[in-house]
Amino acid sequence: MRNTRIIHYEDTPRDVVVTGNDYPAHFVLPRHDHKRGQLLYAATGVVTVITDEGSWVVPPRRALWIPARVAHEIHMSGAVSTRSVYVRTEASAALPSRCRVIGVSLLLHALLLEAADLPAEYELDGRDGRLVALLLDEVAAMPALPLNTPLPRDPRLLRLCRALMAAPVLEIGIDAMSQKAGMSRRSFTRLFREQTGMSFSAWRQQACLLAALTRLAAGAPITRVAVDLGYSSASAFTAAFRRVLGAAPSRYLASHERLARPATHI
Repeated sequence: MRNTRIIHYEDTPRDVVVTGNDYPAHFVLPRHDHKRGQLLYAATGVVTVITDEGSWVVPPRRALWIPARVAHEIHMSGAVSTRSVYVRTEASAALPSRCRVIGVSLLLHALLLEAADLPAEYELDGRDGRLVALLLDEVAAMPALPLNTPLPRDPRLLRLCRALMAAPVLEIGIDAMSQKAGMSRRSFTRLFREQTGMSFSAWRQQACLLAALTRLAAGAPITRVAVDLGYSSASAFTAAFRRVLGAAPSRYLASHERLARPATHI
């Protein structure tokens, strides 16, 4: 089903319902939740999903699993084309219990595009039912990717983290953050790690790299992105990007383009 709202189909008598939607640049879906779990696939463009637990960046050819009843808001960077798979809780036992970005194989990519054209009440015993069953199996087999920035629960830390995510930069240090939070350095570092599972320096770098990923996917030059985020050089930025995400920026994004070409006829 294309360009439709899932609210009209949440009670459809099928374990899985698939939709496809297109959004203009900078469109925001305000905070909401679903009865079903949602696999949100960015066929083109980049989306950022924010929940109470953190922020997830979903570049092209990646997907985010959002469990049922997890409130979230979605921000589109550039024009975005999505495919969403909505799964009843009873059918999602093999899927994660928390939000998770996953890789998308060529097979899963093709299945997602094909499934978006199925009617809401597709035939369970024919080709359509087998296609959907294979789609679920493939989702469960996909690897998790480190494309999230966890958010702390403490209101002081949460406020500062949200501000830094809105304008990420490497220069701000622990002393400045702890002072803004009205805490000692020791209390700040202890509470930050306790509530995010990361040191502040690692969290800051993750926030910067995920912001960079959004900008690079939109066509911004690597050198400009590196300078804006406070890296000393494009090579220093590339080294950090490769260390965290496993490939240099140009190669990481080019892999999505290679994935797109074989499936353009679908």
